[in-house]
Amino acid sequence: MKGKKVIVIAGPTAVGKTAMAVRVAQYFNTAVISADSRQCYREISIGTAKPGAAELAAVPHYFINSHSIREEVNAGIFEKLALQYAEEVWRNNDVVVLCGGTGLYIKAFCEGIDDIPAAPAEIRKEVIARYEQEGLGWLQEEIKAKDPGFYAVGEIQNPQRLMRALEVFNATGRSILEFRTGSVIRRDFEIIKTGIELEKPQLHANIATRVRQMVKDGLVEEVRAVQEFRGHNALQTVGYTKIFDYLDGKISLKEAEELIVVHTRQYAKRQMTWFRKDKEIRWYERGEGLLEDVIQKV
Repeated sequence: MKGKKVIVIAGPTAVGKTAMAVRVAQYFNTAVISADSRQCYREISIGTAKPGAAELAAVPHYFINSHSIREEVNAGIFEKLALQYAEEVWRNNDVVVLCGGTGLYIKAFCEGIDDIPAAPAEIRKEVIARYEQEGLGWLQEEIKAKDPGFYAVGEIQNPQRLMRALEVFNATGRSILEFRTGSVIRRDFEIIKTGIELEKPQLHANIATRVRQMVKDGLVEEVRAVQEFRGHNALQTVGYTKIFDYLDGKISLKEAEELIVVHTRQYAKRQMTWFRKDKEIRWYERGEGLLEDVIQKV
């Protein structure tokens, strides 16, 4: 892979990553690999803020609409697939763009990921059902009691991370931390890490605008169409759980919309907390200067 390069474009939701990725890929006449844990599912498009038709037509995209919601996809699967996608692109181009907001997926691609056992379906369903009934507080207490080591260092405000840790403990009787080796795979290609950031007022405004547009574009109908899969990890996330609450008659649509805005802001903050830990990422306010700097490095 000598001479092959990956340009990573990271950042929180609604910051403008997709548009920048298309610009960079067009300049290098190459493709974009999505590093988003939900945009791979064909059945959910509005709530995942997939690239639009024009963006998908502008440059080739990988890991968009590649799977059915009936399938389970995780960071380990993504690592293998993304490396295959990159090798395919590199047959005709020395550069590939990796763009997304799922920090664990980007980390898996750049450094490799530990092989943590998958929990049996019945255990996963039970954990999700209890979380739906009893909320984040229950999840936190379960982890605190069963896996205090993970509780001390994990993302205890992130239900996805907590459910995964609880699934592993319930399936194996061991902490998820025991499966983490901390070893880093040195890739035989160059990785150029960039990130896009916005001042908080602008990011919050973008999030509010995006959420309201999602509702206008038919988010409720999209969620209604996948109700039978509501236990799937991809639907235990911002934009879907609150619409399920609306469909269940627990809250109004207006309340659901406002809660999605609030939870998306919180999610964006968690994304930035994750990405800030990676000191190799060079940050660009509003993306200004990113393409010019990358051109110089490539």
